[in-house]
Amino acid sequence: MYEENAMEEDNDEEETEDIDRHGHHHDGHHYAYSYHHFLGPVIGHHEEITWKDKHGHHHHDYKAHPKYKYSYSVDDHHTKDYHGQKEHRDGKHVEGEYHIHEPGGNVRSVKYHAGPHGGFYAEVHNNGGNDHSGGHKHR
Repeated sequence: MYEENAMEEDNDEEETEDIDRHGHHHDGHHYAYSYHHFLGPVIGHHEEITWKDKHGHHHHDYKAHPKYKYSYSVDDHHTKDYHGQKEHRDGKHVEGEYHIHEPGGNVRSVKYHAGPHGGFYAEVHNNGGNDHSGGHKHR
């Protein structure tokens, strides 16, 4: 029903009034986009684990082989929010990367992986430096 009504509406783009986080009004358009992607849930063969506690009570749990893949990104030109991440896991091994555009102009990119034998390892790259002057030149 909503879709039918929406199809009958005029599809002209209209001006909007935005109020930013500081309460200021801005007339005009605000364009932003984002995406996300996920493959899952964790499925496949599972293993039953049984144990007795100190009182002799039996407990059961199930352990599956975790396997997933996801990614997302945000590019918001109005708020200057640019960041994203992608990661995949297969059992005890995880690999991924993320990037973020920091307010001072630096772009931080991190690639990481983790596993049962090597622990967590991250490779960090910074590009562009950070400007902490707030737009003011220091002498």
